Amino acid sequence: MCLITAFTLIILGVLLYTAFKLGIINRILYKVDQNTTQHGGELVAKTLKAHNVDFIFTLSGGHISPILCASENEGIRIVDVRHEVNAVFAADAVARLSGKIGVAAVTAGPGLTNTITAVKNAQMAESPILLIGGAAANLLKGRGALQDIDQMSLFKSICKHTASIRYIRDIPGTLKKAMHIAQSGTPGPVFVEFPIDSLYPFHLVKREIGIKDDSKSLVQKLISLYLNNYLYSLFAGAFVEHDFNPLKPLIPQANTNEIQMAAELLSKARKPVILIGSQATLPPTPAGDLIESLQQLNVPCFLGGMARGMLGRNSPIQFRHCRKDALKEADVVILAGTVCDFRLGYGKVLSRKSKIISVNRDKKQLTKNSDIYWKPTLAIQADPSSFVVELAKALKGFSGSQDWIEQLRAKDDAKEDANKKKALESTEIHLNPMKVLQTLDKILPDNAILVADGGDFVATAAYLMRPPAFGSWLDPGAFGTLGVGGGFALGAKLVRPESEVWIIYGDGSCGYSIAEIDTFTRHELPILSIVGNDAGWTQIARDQVVFFGSTVACELAFTDYDKVAEGFGGKGIRLDRSNDENIEEILQKAREEYAKGKSVLINCLIGKTNFREGSISV
Repeated sequence: MCLITAFTLIILGVLLYTAFKLGIINRILYKVDQNTTQHGGELVAKTLKAHNVDFIFTLSGGHISPILCASENEGIRIVDVRHEVNAVFAADAVARLSGKIGVAAVTAGPGLTNTITAVKNAQMAESPILLIGGAAANLLKGRGALQDIDQMSLFKSICKHTASIRYIRDIPGTLKKAMHIAQSGTPGPVFVEFPIDSLYPFHLVKREIGIKDDSKSLVQKLISLYLNNYLYSLFAGAFVEHDFNPLKPLIPQANTNEIQMAAELLSKARKPVILIGSQATLPPTPAGDLIESLQQLNVPCFLGGMARGMLGRNSPIQFRHCRKDALKEADVVILAGTVCDFRLGYGKVLSRKSKIISVNRDKKQLTKNSDIYWKPTLAIQADPSSFVVELAKALKGFSGSQDWIEQLRAKDDAKEDANKKKALESTEIHLNPMKVLQTLDKILPDNAILVADGGDFVATAAYLMRPPAFGSWLDPGAFGTLGVGGGFALGAKLVRPESEVWIIYGDGSCGYSIAEIDTFTRHELPILSIVGNDAGWTQIARDQVVFFGSTVACELAFTDYDKVAEGFGGKGIRLDRSNDENIEEILQKAREEYAKGKSVLINCLIGKTNFREGSISV
């Protein structure tokens, strides 16, 4: 009797599993309206709308047309670019500046492979973005369908989360989960793949599947039965009432004991230093709260990445040129979202005598290279911005040493004076890049946003220019990616339309995204660009010539980028030695054209200086 019961249960289990796989259970549970014009693209749009998504960056493709059309109907602005990589770069900029998730949607196959560099850049920059990708129908995967590749394997290693839609009813839940993961903990990119049959209406999918209602042979009937079950299972429960509301991101916070231990260390410090990294600019802490807390603590600050500009142009506690000296003497160092990677000499610049408080959302980044060059006194896995705010609350009445601040200020000012003198030196040909950048810095309005895209010219700009406010500096981050300019500027201008957005291009990097001037023009989003044109990959040549005596693959031409810009609908201006005495006047002329709604590119021919001599490119 027991054997019969067990055998019966096994048979029932097999039958239930078979019925589920064939979609029979779904056909019983859900009634499918064959005449509906609703489609999966509408569910995508409703979910994105509920998550306060304002923009989708894209390059059109048939795989994703339903998403784009439905999103436009929901009031989401669709911004089409000239290369898919710039769609993701634009989404990255939106995420950084708005505190929301950035969204890009691209077609299958080459559309997605074109985004890989930007997705990896977002991963390393800790930017929460959602990449939506088209795909071949589930039925046709691996059968040679147009642009069908294994996309999931490509993105698994560079995304926090990947998912592929199998049933239309799963779209809202899958997207909600993906966006929640993207914004929780250490933010990063997520990828959701949409097979084409999950997006189009029932009658179109049925037609493309090729179901024959008048099948005659047994084989044809079985095939039709299988295809019908697939179709009905795909659409079953698709358009019932869904919960589109966002899930609250999970952000790690420092506990009371950790705050108290940090407060005790800082309260005893005579020469403390705070290094603020990009991670400290992430939500949920308002920027104003972080700035107020830093000012209250009155501790010397060095700002990196997205944190540049946070304290304004001339903050008494911000320093730009004497970090190495400050870290050598510091008795307490707070790494607030700053990582001991190549940007901090893997930790070698930290003194072993210093007490180091490391705060980071990411466990690996928190103690990176601590087994080699440095050791944290206190390692706190938490949101750096919230930590600083709580630390300031715990240290009411504390204020860092003014003598220490004045000591560092003297060193910073001395370097600033030296830079001004070097900017006056003549170069062998064309203009001194330092003079050009210092003049640009002088005329920038308080609402300016600087997008850094290049090597030598941009590294010089990072050293000399003073971003005016929180969120006024955008660079690629730890990946060091060239080509971010057009996409970053596009996203920045949409988030802050009142801001004067400048791309600081190297002439090499300019070639990656200059075509997006067409996008700026079509979408009436004026952008200002200045190209440091020294006819070469100078950051690479600087080492290569010294080490190997060759400029092979490092030479470019003094290309007329100003004329290229005009071909894409912008205004081109040339700046060279012939107008050396009128640099400020020409920059102001560019701003006047911009004020008329025109994107402007200044092709600035520059010579070479020894300002960055000794810097390395690897």
